[in-house]
Amino acid sequence: MTTKPRVLLDPALPGFLREPLSAVYETLPRPCSESDQPCVRAMVLPGSAGVSEAELDAHPALEIIAMFAVGYDGIPLDACRARGIRVTNTPDVLTEDVADTALALTLMTSRELAAADKFVRKGRWLNEAFPLTRSVNGKRVGIVGLGRIGKAIAHRLEACGMRIAYHGRHAQPDVSFEYFDSLTEMAKASDFLVAACPGGAETRHLINAAVLDALGPEGTLINISRGSVVDETALVEAIHSQTLGGAGLDVFEDEPRVPEALIESDRVVLLPHVGSATQETRGEMARLCLENLAAHFSGEPLKTPVC
Repeated sequence: MTTKPRVLLDPALPGFLREPLSAVYETLPRPCSESDQPCVRAMVLPGSAGVSEAELDAHPALEIIAMFAVGYDGIPLDACRARGIRVTNTPDVLTEDVADTALALTLMTSRELAAADKFVRKGRWLNEAFPLTRSVNGKRVGIVGLGRIGKAIAHRLEACGMRIAYHGRHAQPDVSFEYFDSLTEMAKASDFLVAACPGGAETRHLINAAVLDALGPEGTLINISRGSVVDETALVEAIHSQTLGGAGLDVFEDEPRVPEALIESDRVVLLPHVGSATQETRGEMARLCLENLAAHFSGEPLKTPVC
């Protein structure tokens, strides 16, 4: 009798992915018992999950890690390569929804829409007018990371009449937007700064106190990338001291824990990491996870390999 491959499932994975996996494979919860560890051939993890080298060593039969996310900054790729472990992710399918979220945060912070909603619900409109807010039209936005998602964000914000600039490792010859090789200088020249770059060691705290200070008391930070990209301690201080105008955040350094100072501030819009959280996109992400595992165990090329 053929034995089903054993697949380790992170507890944060949604039911609509767990159920089809359980129908095809022998699934185990992460972490599993020591007696089961030598038999695990695959892991399926959400983007918030990380894997240590010690965990890789504890699963000597591990062949593949399928990420239910586009990001994989918590996965030690060099260690995986050295052990012959394949890694896959779910790129492209979440680009549009994440870009929509960046647009929404830009409008919510500039027009103070979350505060306006509370204003009506609390009955204040009966006695007073809501304060004037700020238009995005004509404002400059600096995008940190002009990849697939960054370009989709630029397309949306340009349609709102915003002037686009970007920062990355190098200028892109086929892009007409203004390029800044200095992130600090771009922040100084921008009204909005949108983080759309990958997470990981190379971008950890890329947006630091100096960048936030350059963005200034009239500037707004939007982050839909990874919480690690922003020095959260510096952000809290900038909001508290009012050296930064405001922020719209979908991601945080220690999710789901959010600093109380950010929760209490009426100049910050907070979302619970919902950038790609639509039925359509999460369904496509699940499909890619399933297809990558099926391809691996049938000896076919992986759909979306990282390594």
